[in-house]
Parts: sequence; structure tokens; C-alpha cells
Amino acid sequence: MNKLPIYAGFLASAISLALTGCSDGTNNTVDDVIEDVIEDSDDDAETSDDSILSVDTSLFASDSLVSVETVDCTLSNGTETSCYSITVSGFPADRTELGDFCPDTIEATADEGGKWFDDGVLYDLTGSFIENLDVFYGDSYWQLYDEDTGLINITDTQVACEAAAQPQVEAQYYNHCVQCDLDYFADEVGGGVASTYLIPVTPVFRSSAGNLSGNTGVALNGVNMAAAAPTEAILSAYTIAAFDDCVGHVNPVAGYHYHGANHGDGDCPAIAFEVDGHAGMIGYAMDGFAIYGMLDENGDEATDLDSCRGQTDDVRGYHYHSAGPGENTFIGCFSGETAN
Repeated sequence: MNKLPIYAGFLASAISLALTGCSDGTNNTVDDVIEDVIEDSDDDAETSDDSILSVDTSLFASDSLVSVETVDCTLSNGTETSCYSITVSGFPADRTELGDFCPDTIEATADEGGKWFDDGVLYDLTGSFIENLDVFYGDSYWQLYDEDTGLINITDTQVACEAAAQPQVEAQYYNHCVQCDLDYFADEVGGGVASTYLIPVTPVFRSSAGNLSGNTGVALNGVNMAAAAPTEAILSAYTIAAFDDCVGHVNPVAGYHYHGANHGDGDCPAIAFEVDGHAGMIGYAMDGFAIYGMLDENGDEATDLDSCRGQTDDVRGYHYHSAGPGENTFIGCFSGETAN
């Protein structure tokens, strides 16, 4: 593609979903973790809780930050405390360009297109995948390409992008691969859409797990970790809102944002492992707990995650591990209170 192609998502900020975490075969829940923390605190009231680490804003890539300031805030349980007001650029600091998203023709290979997920699985968005969507979804109405030329129907203008990137897609944009150019909405040419996040300086455990709603968090490279993409609405219009290799795309409100974590695949940069082989950190959740990658350096997933996909260790305290890249979420729920 000649210009920077970015797919359009739907207005995920309008969607509030209660998501459950992935089963790991254990009975450990976030409530168990919270009870353990309370018991430890009762045993030694003068000792600080080592399972809670404060947010470290120095971990954000310097190129990703617009500003950081400490402000007074009120958490979801009514607690008055201090929060970081973190404004990020919205363009990933670890990349120079975005894409690919929609493949151009039904002959396109995996290197020429992005990704799509369905039922927890992340697929390469090849020309063949587009050509066989009618078989994939068992519906003959799927037809995203011209049978004579093999060219794929793509929303390649701002008007088309905005018309297709909404819950009620205009009929003329049915059977399209949806993508947007970030320059349509960026604060400056070659930049992103800046966003501000209010995150507790020091996390506060909830008394019980909290449902995910709105943004899940913010990545250390300055990109929004968004709520689940409304795939039912997307598919109901016979559209595919293409992701890039990092499972990110663009909409008119949030700009470029992620719907999953897929580091090290294709054009998506890898995240360094911790010195002890633990998965690398990718961002902070809105409750202030850190989010790490799904797998350690041996390719293994932790077996003691709670229902929010959290665990505690001596080095990182309580923290989350991201879900699989095709699962349309990062974590299962919030273990901590979020700022109002």
C-alpha cells in the first residue's frame, strides 16, 4: 500500500462489557488474593503490603508521554487519594509506521495484510481468508471482493472510514474490509491522537472483582489498551475491521488503539523478558496494577492466575498477565479500584 493504512474500529468507548478471565485449571480467584492481602495486613499492621507496588511512570517510553502530573482523585469505592494524570501521544513509540491492515487483493499473502480474530483465535488476514469468508462464517452473503478483478473492497477514504466505523453501518459499506488512515484524526501529521488517563498512584484492592468497562489500560509505548471490540456489530454488517500484527487499529475517537497483545509477531516489536525470565511488562491497567505479557521466556503461561488474570510474586507484587492475542481482551476483570 502506498500510504499509511490503518483500519477503523467501532466506537469501543461506548461499550461496557463484563468479561471473565480465561480458565487456567485452578480454583484461585481474585477474591482469594484480596483475602490473603487482608490477612497479611492484619498479621502485621505496621508492615507495608509488598503485594502492592506504586505506578512507576519512568517505565513509559519518553517519546510516548505528553505529560504526567499528580492530582487529587476519588476511586470507585469513594476513597480520596492521589492519581497520575498521564497524557500519551497515541502513536506507538516503538514503531515508525503502522499496518498492514486490509489486503489489496485475494492473492495477497500474510505479509501483505493484517489480522482478524474470532472465537479466541487470531488469523492472518490473507487474500485467501477474505475470499473464503462465506465458508468461514457459513453465510453466502459474504463477498468482500470483485470476482472479475480480485480487488478487495476497502474503506480507503475518510468518508468511507467514518461511515463504516460505527454501530449502524451504511448499507453501501457492507461487505468491506474497514481501515482508516491515522492522519485523518491525528493531532499532527505523522502523530497520534493524544489521550489522558487517570490512574491511582498506588493501587487499592477492591473487596471483590470489578467488571471491565471503558479502557482497560495504557501501554508503555503510549497506546490505549481498549475495551473489547464489538465484533457482533462488525460482523452483522458483513465487514471486517482489520487489525495490524499488534492487534491494533484506528477509529475516529480513540485513534490507534489495541484490542489484544501480540508482541513479536510480524511487524509488531517483541517485549524484552524480565531478568528472571518472567514475561515483560507491557502497560498499566486503569486500577494501577501492571500488565505483563502472557508467556515467560520458555513460552509457558502461569498456572496460578486468578479470575482477573492476576498473580503475586516477590519481585512484581500483584500484577496481571495479558490474555491471548485473539481473545479480544487483555485481562479478565479489575482487581483494584479505578478512578472516577
